[in-house]
Amino acid sequence: MKRNINRNLIAAVAIALTFSSCVTKKYERPNLPLADTYRDINSTDTNSIADLNPAVLFKDAQLQALINEGLQNNLDLKSAIERMRIAQATLSQSKLAFLPTLNADVSVAENKQSRAALNFPPGININTETQLYKAQLSAAWELDVWGKLGSAKRGAVATLLQTEATKRAIQTQLISNIANSYYTLLALDEQLRITEETVKIRTKSVATIKALKEAAVVNGAAVVQSEANKYAAEVTIPDLKRSIRETENTLSILLGKAGAPIARGKLTQQEVYSSLNTGVSSLLLKNRPDVQASEFAFKAAFENTNLAKTYFYPSLTLTANGGLSSLKLENLFDNSIFYSFIGGLTQPILGRGQNKARLTTAKANQEIAYNDFQKTILTAGAEVSNALFAYQTAIHKETSRTKQIEALTKAVDFTEELLKYSSATNYTDVLTSQQSLLSAQLSAVNDQLQKLTAVVNLYRALGGGWKQ
Repeated sequence: MKRNINRNLIAAVAIALTFSSCVTKKYERPNLPLADTYRDINSTDTNSIADLNPAVLFKDAQLQALINEGLQNNLDLKSAIERMRIAQATLSQSKLAFLPTLNADVSVAENKQSRAALNFPPGININTETQLYKAQLSAAWELDVWGKLGSAKRGAVATLLQTEATKRAIQTQLISNIANSYYTLLALDEQLRITEETVKIRTKSVATIKALKEAAVVNGAAVVQSEANKYAAEVTIPDLKRSIRETENTLSILLGKAGAPIARGKLTQQEVYSSLNTGVSSLLLKNRPDVQASEFAFKAAFENTNLAKTYFYPSLTLTANGGLSSLKLENLFDNSIFYSFIGGLTQPILGRGQNKARLTTAKANQEIAYNDFQKTILTAGAEVSNALFAYQTAIHKETSRTKQIEALTKAVDFTEELLKYSSATNYTDVLTSQQSLLSAQLSAVNDQLQKLTAVVNLYRALGGGWKQ
C-alpha cells in the first residue's frame, strides 16, 4: 500500500510540474533602449567613477569622517535594514509553504448524555457519562500544481532583492546629500567671509567719502550713498548666518544626531575630481541601485500576476491524521490506533468576482511597475546628463569669472582714485563698481560650489557609493 501511495505522490508531482508551466510564465527582463539613455554622451569606455570608493572621490578628511558617521547612524538607512529583515522573513515563510504542516494534539473529552434524550426503555441502566482520551498527529500538504507557491516564492525573492537595492540606493543618496550639504556649508562660509570683508572695506570707504566731503570734493549725497552701500552688504550677513545654521542642522539630521556645529575645512582647500568617466549607459542596470530596485518591483508584480492566475484553477491538498484513541486511559496503547488519509480537489466556482478582480488588479500593478521601471531608467540618464553638463558649464565660467573679478577690482580702484582727484567721475560710478564686484565674488563661490556638487551628483547618478 505504501508503494502505491509513493507512486501516486510521484505522479502528482510530475503532473504539478507539467501544468505549472502552462499557467504561470517565466520572467524575462524587458528589452529597454538603454543605448539612447545618455544625452550627448557617446562613451564606449566601461570605466565609471561609480566604481570609486568615496574616499578616492572626496579628499577632505573631515568630509570622509562625516560620510562614515552618516553610514553608521543615519536613521533612514537603519529603517531600510529593518525592511530587509521583514522581506527576509516573508521569503522564509514562502519557502516553508512548500512543506506540509504537522500538528500534534493531545486531548481529554468528557461527555454526558441526557437519559431523557436517549429515550431508553424502562429498566435499562446504561452509563451516560464517558471520557475519551486521544493523542494524534495531523498533517496537510498542498501540491503546487499550478505554480501558486512557486510564484509566491519568486515574488518574495524579488521583494527581498528590491529592499536590498533600496537600501543601497539610500546609501548612495545619503553620501550625496552629506557631500552636497558639506560643500554648501563651505560655500556659505566663504560668502560670509567675503561679505564681512566687504563691510570692512565699505566702512573705510564711508570714512574716506566723509573726508572728501569736508574737502568739498563730493557732496552730502555721496556720504549717504556710501553709508547705504555699507548697510546693503551688512544686512545680508544675518541671512548668511541663518543659512549656515540651517545647513548644519540638516547635515546633523543626515548624521542621525541633534543639531550641532559641524567641523569643516574651507572651500578654497577642496580638490575637485576631474576624471569623470561615465561608462556606457547599460551600466546603469548594474551600478544604479534605484534602477535595480525598480526592476525587482516589476518582477515582484509580474509574479503576483502569475499568482493571481492560479486562483482560477483547483487546488490539490493531501491531509492525513492518526494516533491513539480510547475511552479509558489505561487502554490508550491497547488496540487503539486510528488513521485517515484524504486527497482533496477544490475548484473555485462562484467567488463573487474576487479572482477576476484580483487578476485585473495584478495586471494593472504590473503595468504600473513596468512604467515606473522605464521612468527610473530615463530619470537616471537625465541626471547623468544634467550633472556632467553642470560640471562642464562651471568649468567654462571659471576663466571668465576670474577675468570679471580682476576687471571689477581695477574698476573699483580706478573710480575711487578718480573720485579723489578728478571731477570726471562721481560716487555713483564707485557705488556701481563696488556692488558689481561683490556680486561677482559671490557668484564665483557659487561657480565653485556648482563644480563640486556636479561631481557629487554625477557620482550618485551613476550609482556610486554603495559598493564599498
